[in-house]
Amino acid sequence: MEKRADGFLINKGEQDKDFIFGTRAVIEAILAHKEIDKILIDKEVNNELIKELLKLAKDEKIPVVRVPDAKLNRITRKNHQGVVAHMSSIEYASLDNVIEECFSKGISPLILVLDRITDVRNFGAIARTADCAGVHAIVIPEKGAAQINSDAVKTSAGALNHLPICRVKNLYYTVKDLKKMGLNVISVSEKTDRLMYEADFSIPTALILGSEEDGISPELIGLSDEFVKIPMSGNIGSLNVSVSAGVVIYEAIRQRSK
Repeated sequence: MEKRADGFLINKGEQDKDFIFGTRAVIEAILAHKEIDKILIDKEVNNELIKELLKLAKDEKIPVVRVPDAKLNRITRKNHQGVVAHMSSIEYASLDNVIEECFSKGISPLILVLDRITDVRNFGAIARTADCAGVHAIVIPEKGAAQINSDAVKTSAGALNHLPICRVKNLYYTVKDLKKMGLNVISVSEKTDRLMYEADFSIPTALILGSEEDGISPELIGLSDEFVKIPMSGNIGSLNVSVSAGVVIYEAIRQRSK
């Protein structure tokens, strides 16, 4: 364990697990406006301090997950008091600000929406490609997304320090808002005959990618304006999601460079 200059205890084992523990320590981290990815709280603990923590987390829109004590003990054997907070390695951006800035500069926004992609290394690899290609932002949900920790930053080759990452409460309502702002929503899915070359990526675009296991959620499918697929001609019928992201993103960049 190491005590930081601001007084918070952090774990320093196994490549820095990026968490703090203890009810009061987590409360103070929120009050100090530290970027917190999510808070895990023992589902059996419900004292006055926990209630204060829950209210603060709600006010600051920090995801809270109630978990068994055993899960917290697997993270740390120290006296966590039923509370562990995973710290984010980045500062989140405002999606509205990103879109407004693009339009104010006369730029056609290209936004990447990641649905149910929870693998940290896939997320990091996608972020690296997105930054290299000039994607304007990546949108992720508060729950059901990869944790943005030191492993994610490392896999992204530092791209996560530069690329705007927008964490939203609900992807469904966010995509609806993107449509209202004039973005064309394109989902990448093998369940279509339309190839990605047939879509127009030069206009304001929100590109949705889902996980390899579950794909894109039905709610987001229902909001999509278009569906495209990556052409396949080999024996394997699918690509790793980070590779798929790279292929489609660079088709968008190819069109935009004309």
